[in-house]
Amino acid sequence: MVEFLGPWMTPRILVLSASVGAGHMRAAQAVELALRQVVPGALVKNVDVLALTNLAFRRVYGKAYLDLVNKAPHVLGYFYDWLDRPSSFSRKQSDRLRLLVEKLNLQPFIRFLQQEPWDLIINTHFLPAEIIASLRRQESLSVPQVTVTTDFETHRLWVNQPCEHYFTATEEGATYLQTWGVPAGATTPTGIPIHPVFSEPKDRAACLADLGLADDRPVLLQLAGGFGVGPIEKIFRALLNVEEPIQILVVTARNEAAKVQLEAIEVPSRHRARVYGFTDKIDELMTVADLVVSKPGGLTTSEALARGAAMVVVNPIPGQESRNSDFLLENGAAIKANNLATLDHKLTVLLRTPERLAQLKANARRLGRPRAAFDVVERSLALLQRA
Repeated sequence: MVEFLGPWMTPRILVLSASVGAGHMRAAQAVELALRQVVPGALVKNVDVLALTNLAFRRVYGKAYLDLVNKAPHVLGYFYDWLDRPSSFSRKQSDRLRLLVEKLNLQPFIRFLQQEPWDLIINTHFLPAEIIASLRRQESLSVPQVTVTTDFETHRLWVNQPCEHYFTATEEGATYLQTWGVPAGATTPTGIPIHPVFSEPKDRAACLADLGLADDRPVLLQLAGGFGVGPIEKIFRALLNVEEPIQILVVTARNEAAKVQLEAIEVPSRHRARVYGFTDKIDELMTVADLVVSKPGGLTTSEALARGAAMVVVNPIPGQESRNSDFLLENGAAIKANNLATLDHKLTVLLRTPERLAQLKANARRLGRPRAAFDVVERSLALLQRA
């Protein structure tokens, strides 16, 4: 609990995100939960800005992203890199047009901002930050804002001035924002906010027992994101081909069809496998996992690192996830399978060199920032107190 605010002060704090994929919303939830623990007297509201727009814009902005991820990821990567290039006349024109379209379609959100008084806004997506910065430049809004980035490298779109502070996953991410004109004193590398439960120590043996698992072989956790997308069956079959005995845990999330499909596959006698649908035990599953087989989304990666699990990177989305993959590989906390045909071979070789696996896990533990949500909240409240 933050005592310096005093018992007389009840700050009104707005947490904003956008339902473009699951990561931004999970980061917003982590910040909200940390706020409720650190300053329980605060009035906290967590809002998805795409819930305050019209159906057409919501579908284009949110669903189009998922469609590109599933059907044309390299197109998404192209636009990610194109939007991160230095400004030119055409880029400035494009930025102005994009902001105009956003503001026209987010009028309900703008009215919401102007109708209720807020002491501080914490953004976990750049869309609301961009709108707020524009309104402040026009002097039609005065509330201070901070921005929390959700990948291990940053991008030009995260820079939206005026903004009192930027919280990044890494020093490199903070440095990159500075190259776009953000003052060094306005950046802090805190890590990516993850659910506060990851900040609590967990006993691996107790978690194994709670999950009904034995501690006689390596545990591989296969994840498919919050929506259960990607080549889930192909990855699972590749894991079944690993020569060393393993325990495979698969989470298909909201994809019930994939769960049924995987449960029908015969598991070789040397392995054990268990398939979960939507579950609230990700923390426990991460705690028992030696390796997490997944796309390297910012939130999933941060959760794995917080629990000291090494990553096996598969199918990173070109753009932010390929850069997350680079971060993990550079820091020795992951291996990467460039194609699923050799995934079983890479895992077999790794599992036959336990000292290498132990080093990957140690590096992951070193990179983990389990208290990132609390660091963001405490530093944000300190900014508010100074203001």
